[in-house]
Amino acid sequence: MKHIRNFSIIAHIDHGKSTLADRLIQYTGMVDERNFKDQILDTMEIERERGITIKSQAISLPYQAQDGEDYLLNLIDTPGHVDFSYEVSRALASCEGVLLLIDAAQGVQAQTLANLYLAMENNLEIIPVINKIDLPTADVDRVLEQIDSELGLDPFSALKCSAKEGIGIEEIIEAIVCRIPPPKGKPDSPLAALIFDAQYDPFRGTVIHCRLFDGTVKAGEIIRFMSNQAVYKVEEVGRFLLTRQKRDRLSAGEVGYILAGVKTVSDVHIGDTITLDDQPCDAPLPGFKEFKPVVFSSIYPIAPEDYEDLAVALEKYKLNDAAFVYQKDSSIALGQGFRCGFLGLLHLEIVQERLEREYDLSIILSVPSVRYRFTLKDGSTVYVDNPAHYPDPGSIERGEEPYIRATLILPERYLGAVMKLCMEKRGENSKLNYLGPGRVELIYEMPLAEVIYDFYNRFKSITQGYGSFDYDVLDYRESNLVLVDILVNGEKVDALSQIVHRDQARPRALGVCEKLKEEIPRQMFKVAIQGAIGGEIIARTTISPFRKDVTAKCYGGDITRKRKLLEKQKKGKKRMKMIGSVSIPQSAFLAVLKSDTDS
Repeated sequence: MKHIRNFSIIAHIDHGKSTLADRLIQYTGMVDERNFKDQILDTMEIERERGITIKSQAISLPYQAQDGEDYLLNLIDTPGHVDFSYEVSRALASCEGVLLLIDAAQGVQAQTLANLYLAMENNLEIIPVINKIDLPTADVDRVLEQIDSELGLDPFSALKCSAKEGIGIEEIIEAIVCRIPPPKGKPDSPLAALIFDAQYDPFRGTVIHCRLFDGTVKAGEIIRFMSNQAVYKVEEVGRFLLTRQKRDRLSAGEVGYILAGVKTVSDVHIGDTITLDDQPCDAPLPGFKEFKPVVFSSIYPIAPEDYEDLAVALEKYKLNDAAFVYQKDSSIALGQGFRCGFLGLLHLEIVQERLEREYDLSIILSVPSVRYRFTLKDGSTVYVDNPAHYPDPGSIERGEEPYIRATLILPERYLGAVMKLCMEKRGENSKLNYLGPGRVELIYEMPLAEVIYDFYNRFKSITQGYGSFDYDVLDYRESNLVLVDILVNGEKVDALSQIVHRDQARPRALGVCEKLKEEIPRQMFKVAIQGAIGGEIIARTTISPFRKDVTAKCYGGDITRKRKLLEKQKKGKKRMKMIGSVSIPQSAFLAVLKSDTDS
């Protein structure tokens, strides 16, 4: 065990985690030049397209140190985006130390701080690494100052490297061997292994990713999951190299995988403890902090007959994404579906894309919303994340919505524009700290519902990509909430209802009405599209009808003949409007829902 090192790379988004992982893999000779490709651990197509890491990936690197000893370095590469911080927290539970990467040009950012606190909570050894020292804009002295003043770490312990150019890689590997402690644990104790991830293999069943804290496990043994007492026989154990590499056994301190023919996906829970059936450990290992979803949306199959496929796909997907939650839901307009919880809008977007790509599904999502809390006049409290369950307005004593503490780090020149954006989004209790020359930290308390709408995109545009944003959920606060319904030809469309703050109700309703006007085909009669709060209409657009020229055959003659025909046509249209129904095409729902997430 003294030759094993378990470590993780953590940093703000785009500070070079995956590139550094590439260099470490190349340096230890894990892959030859012919088979190498950039971001080698980002195996998902969507990760390579977007250039971001979504899933943390583990790999074992054999390394011969300068003292002549052979070491095994278990690296877990993590995502940087705030929506995937749960991946980081799970990776850190399997490590003894971290490399905290800081961009030499951008310096300490919001997620750098958030990840540092996660590492401190886990009592890990922290090695600060300044990356991108080859950039012409790199300012290493300023970053060393920030490491001291903002992170409270020893600037003299910081390493300097350029992952892109391969500068300083040897010093980093030697620091991992010398400064990160070996894992503790007893190979002869009863087995205690923590499940930190899992994925579904259609040929082998569930592949369990685990970190062994005590004991050993080998093929042929009977293991038990402590959360539900399910028992399985181990078929294969091994380590993660670039592919799964089979081994005779895994012992305490190692990170690896277990295959045990687990066909029932629901048996495996991330954070569960695995032990031996005939020699169980005394108590389960402390799991992970439960992540509470903050954004809610309903997923429906575009073709109703795909509902069963969607149910199976969600169960398999849940195994690989522990922060995703869902339950059954139905809508008059869209049929059977599932109400799902996400950690943010990027998480929602990634889930949608992965379901479409990996499970070949055509799906539609409802307008994203947050979970509101209503206190009723009888003293009871209800939580509502779906507008369909909005309580009777007459019975509501008060409505409350979740607030967040947003931490924004940005160059000073954008301060005015960002403060204006935060005020527009109902931000309050602002605090302003100067972190250094030209760098400002803004802290605002603001409603989460405003942030999920279009805050992040606008913040990035205003700061030209130089701003960084991180948030944590605070509490519920009283707010003037209303339910906005959308009516098409007097009929309510339940899938487009939204709970919003009264000040935002009219602009939101107008936006939806305008989108529907573009998408709904014209009819023979006039179609009114309205936004309403209860019985009060607050927004309206009208789709003008086709008009047949009924007077074409009346050339010349008395005007009353034409009038008579036009009156007859008007009566026909009125009767048609009363009995005619407007079918809303699928593209109209997609257009409205897209505008909410993409605008």
